[in-house]
Amino acid sequence: MDLSNHNLQGLFAQLGLDNQPDNINQFIEQHKGLASEVRLEKADFWSPAQASFIQESIDEDSDWCEIVDALDSMLR
Repeated sequence: MDLSNHNLQGLFAQLGLDNQPDNINQFIEQHKGLASEVRLEKADFWSPAQASFIQESIDEDSDWCEIVDALDSMLR
């Protein structure tokens, strides 16, 4: 059972990224402008494990799906 906080900080922690608000904002600013034809999990800045987690979250409509969608929107 996943008891993680399903918010942006929790997602960054799940992805193994620094989940402090300033670092999240920096990540988003650094990677903002992801082309609309590129699926989020196919972006070149993810490791294979991160891409897999994102893909599974979307495919399985998991508890993380909403926040993954929010991150996708922030990166566009």
